[in-house]
Amino acid sequence: TDRVSLGNEEWNPWEADEKNEQAAAQQRYENNLKMIKNARSHLEQTDLRVQIWGKAAIGLYLWQHIFGGHLEPADVTAQWREGSQKAGRTYFSFITGPSVVPGYFSVEAENVVLVLNGRERAKIAYATQWLRYAQTLARTGKVQRVAVVLLGNEQCNNEWIQPYLKRRGGFVDLLFVTYDYALVNEEDIFQWPLGVATYRNFPVVEPSWSMLHDPRSYLCNFLGTVYKNSSREALMEILKQDGLDKLCWIAAREQWQPQETNESFKNYQDALLQSDLTLCPVGINTECYRIYEACSYGSLPVIEDVMTHGDCRNSSVYHSAPLQLLKTMGAPFIFIKDWKELPAVLEKEKRMSLQEKIQRRKKLVEWYQNFKAWMRQKFINTLENSFLPSDKG
Repeated sequence: TDRVSLGNEEWNPWEADEKNEQAAAQQRYENNLKMIKNARSHLEQTDLRVQIWGKAAIGLYLWQHIFGGHLEPADVTAQWREGSQKAGRTYFSFITGPSVVPGYFSVEAENVVLVLNGRERAKIAYATQWLRYAQTLARTGKVQRVAVVLLGNEQCNNEWIQPYLKRRGGFVDLLFVTYDYALVNEEDIFQWPLGVATYRNFPVVEPSWSMLHDPRSYLCNFLGTVYKNSSREALMEILKQDGLDKLCWIAAREQWQPQETNESFKNYQDALLQSDLTLCPVGINTECYRIYEACSYGSLPVIEDVMTHGDCRNSSVYHSAPLQLLKTMGAPFIFIKDWKELPAVLEKEKRMSLQEKIQRRKKLVEWYQNFKAWMRQKFINTLENSFLPSDKG
């Protein structure tokens, strides 16, 4: 009777299953469409437009390294460079370059992030001009909300910015500042990573197979300035003992040089790529570009874990504990209090197998990628929570 009822059609024992699967696939497709439509309409309803004015090199770390954003033109010497991307519920546009001058470009968003350099007096004078320009725009209603990303002073002397903060009667809603600034409160003042030296055009490094797996020629590296009567002098002495300096790539100079030559920059990158450890002695501040640059190449930072002179402090329960941001994020570095501990670290290093080093490199590179992703998300969330209208009644 089955054959009669089927007529000339061939009987298919899986027909019911196929129909169910087809229906389920159609349902999934419709659900996905609905989800995309909802997400789009949600974006349209709560879209936030933020324009970032990059007037310090730290802005390039924010845009290219943390946001993974691109800039046009690619030429780093161009007078004007810009980029844009959607992230979270926000449309970000970024402008930078010498031609970005107060009053000579169009303000295209009611919400602005101003990236400033507050390292020294001349930079502060320039940063202040930008703040006054933003203040005028805020007073005339052309700008509603302002955040500042500040390359802070290495000794945390940032008092000059305080009168501009909203909590002090100013107009700046949020401040993201480098180093262990005592006023960081995770409410309107946040610690921001120093990052790599973008002013020396340090690139965004994509991890390669060989970077992670190849044996490296040196146990450690240190290329940098050795100041008189500093712990760096002590480090050099310790490295000379037992011929440890022969196992590491060491290039010390007596004076700091802001401008890299092509050759010196290539040497530095090669040293990071060819060393398992990167030695990070304190300078004016414990935090330095070298930490982030070493992470980029899978070379583990060995950090002199002491607070430097000045006004830098944090909320750590430990006395004189710097690098609160990196430690909070579980940075898998080697922290030492005195360079006398280094020979024992290097002895342990000699005994490590290549396989162990490969695993450590992978862990470091993955941590650094996650760190940048987390900072990006934190930045977006902080802006959206502060700048978007509250849903509460």
